[in-house]
This record gives sequence, C-alpha cells and structure tokens, in this order.
Amino acid sequence: MDIKLIRERPEEVQQMLELRRSRVGIEPILELDQKRRSLVRERDELRNRQRQLSQAIAQAKREKQDCAGMLSQASELSDRIKGIEAELSRVEDEQAGLVRFLPNVVHPSVTAEEEIVATWGDPPRFDFEPLTHMDLGAALGIIDLEAAARLAGSRFVLFRGQGALLERALINYFIDTNVRRHGYIEIAPPVLANPQTLEASGQLPHLETEMYRCRDDELFLIPTAEPQLVALHRGQTIPEAQLPLKYVSWTPCFRREAGSYGKDVRGIIRIHQFDKVENVRITWPERSYQDLEEMRKESESLLQDLGLPYRVKRLAAWDIANQSAKTYDLEVWAAGLKRWLEVSSISNCEDYQTRRGGIRVRARDGKTFYPHALNGSALALPRTFIALVENYQQPDGSIVVPAVLRPYMNGLERITGQP
Repeated sequence: MDIKLIRERPEEVQQMLELRRSRVGIEPILELDQKRRSLVRERDELRNRQRQLSQAIAQAKREKQDCAGMLSQASELSDRIKGIEAELSRVEDEQAGLVRFLPNVVHPSVTAEEEIVATWGDPPRFDFEPLTHMDLGAALGIIDLEAAARLAGSRFVLFRGQGALLERALINYFIDTNVRRHGYIEIAPPVLANPQTLEASGQLPHLETEMYRCRDDELFLIPTAEPQLVALHRGQTIPEAQLPLKYVSWTPCFRREAGSYGKDVRGIIRIHQFDKVENVRITWPERSYQDLEEMRKESESLLQDLGLPYRVKRLAAWDIANQSAKTYDLEVWAAGLKRWLEVSSISNCEDYQTRRGGIRVRARDGKTFYPHALNGSALALPRTFIALVENYQQPDGSIVVPAVLRPYMNGLERITGQP
C-alpha cells in the first residue's frame, strides 16, 4: 500500500481495514512515519549547516586563517548525520515491514456482503441417484486415493488411466484456448519460488504458514503460478508499447491447508497438490477494471464450452485475498455432491503487487508509473474434473466426454474405465 495514502487519508484506510476484518492497524505505521519525517528534517537541517560550514572552512583556508575549530565542528556534524541516517534507515525498515502486512485497498463496488452477479446453465437432472466423484472414480478405476496416500499421505490424489488422460486433456484444452482464442503467452515457470518473488505478489509474509518451505534452501513450493507470472518483471521498467502483458501457465500448486482440518477432507475437493491454469495481465491503471471483466468472461467461456452450469460471485471485502482489490469467484455445480464448487478466482490487484515488486512502465512521454496486475484461474483442477465426471455420468456408470475435449483424449467419447 502507498504510504502516502496511509499518511494523507488514515480514516479511509482504517475503514477499509475494518471492512476487510483485518487485525492489522495503522497507528504504529503513522507513529513511525512521524518519527521518520522528524529525522529527515533534522538530517536536512544538519546537512545545510554542514554545507555552510564547509563553505566557511574553504573561505578560511583561502585566507590562510585558523580553521581547526570549524574542522572539529564539521567532524561532529558528520558523526551526528551518520547517526541520524542509521536511525532513519532503521525506522524506514521497521515501517516498511509493517506496511507489507497491510492488505490492498478495496474497490468501491466491493461491500461487506458477497453478491451473485450472474448464472449460466441449469443443473442436470437424472432419473437415477447420481454418484459422487469418489464413487465414480473408484468404480471406474480412474481415481486412486489409497495409492496416493501410500505415496505421499492423506489429501493427495492419483489419477489413473482414463482419469489421468482426462486431467491432462483439461489442462491442454485450457492452455490452448487461452493462447489461441485469448492471446496469452504461455510460460512454463519453476514450481519453486524465492521469498522475494512471493513478497512481490503478496503471498509473503502473511501466508507463510500455508506454504510448503524447503528446509535447507530459501525456497517455497508455489501455491499458484500467480507469483511467478507477476514477478517475471520484478525490478524492471517495461516500455508502455508492450502493454498489456498477458501470460498463462499450467503448474502444480501446493498448499498446506493448515487451517482447514476436517473441512472437505473426503474426495479431492481440498487437497495439498493440484493442477491449475493461471492467467496474469499487466495493464494500464485506467483500463484494469475493463480487463477484469474480460478475464472473467474468458474463464466463463471455458465452462460454457464444457457445458458446466456455474454462477459468478462477487466476493465480500473480508473474503478477498490480501493483494486483491476486487475478486470474482466462478462456482460450478457438481451433481453428485449437490453443491457449488469454486473453480476460478479472478482478481484485480491494482498496483499493490507492482509496487511491492518494483515493476514500472515507462510511458511514451518518458514518465514512469506503476501498472495494474490482474490474475485469474482459467481454470483450476481437480474441481472442474469433479463437476465434469459428476454432471456427465450415465446410468451404466460411464461418463460422457464433452465434445471439445475429445480431440485431447484420442477421440474418446466415453470414460468406461477400460484401458
């Protein structure tokens, strides 16, 4: 968050924090800011005296006068300035550390309550009792949770045979559609990230306990491709002619889910490792909310292509991620579970991430500005997988493959569990 905003509109910032139900306060930040400005004034006053004294010493030397006293004063001034600068550096570091914990501002359209803003399609109707993905997966041999538990532990998944083929088909279809239809550049990033990358995107410091950390290295397994795509330009100045930048990645994502014990532990709704295709845009501030709506429509189009009924939810202020100013969730209907499952979050982070990452754009007039960064799942698995197998199940236990996926599944029209 811009310290200028905190300094000039503290009441507005405090109201935003209350709307977000944030426990972080701005009082210590403002106290440090006052101390910082006091130190800056004192340092500047001493520097001015130092310049005047330097001029007097030079004049005395030209006139061959004794300047020992003035040299002693200059040495004392230099020591005082160094002490103030050291204290100033400490105060600025402490203030920056507190500011890093502050969430982003929220867009005026974001309120304390969530809102369903759109729906598409009707939940399928069956003349039999639909099975859940757990039962379908076990019967067809396409999901093996027992094998996954032997290999890694609970809350992991192993896809087998036609299940693995379906997972891969969804990933490839999402990537190809985002590249060919929507003009994204595909990026294959590392699945390990350093702290600077995660700090730039806003996952650190507040989500550290939710991530898997490498014990012997300063690296984390990524919770999403978002930090890698945003931080591609960390510390860089981008020519305006390159905007908008549009990147798409498929990566496995890793989350400890430490705070969700007992929640959605059956099946593959909430697991420690899952696949996701992620879109990121870097764009002009004045058109970022137009981009947000475009990204929402792009993700919706994937669900429409698959024929999966969904709804669009505008999240409440307290429910959006720290780095986001506005977020839409896409929730797809799963017929076996008889519930809505989130398969995409599309967020505008405005300049929150680009400030943290030192990402600037050089405008055509030579001036620089912070662009806005947006991200969106397009789409997340395996919940899309869950909805597909549950909604397309047949009375004989087979699963119809949507037409758009058949080219990615060697022409397979039904999943029957046969190799």
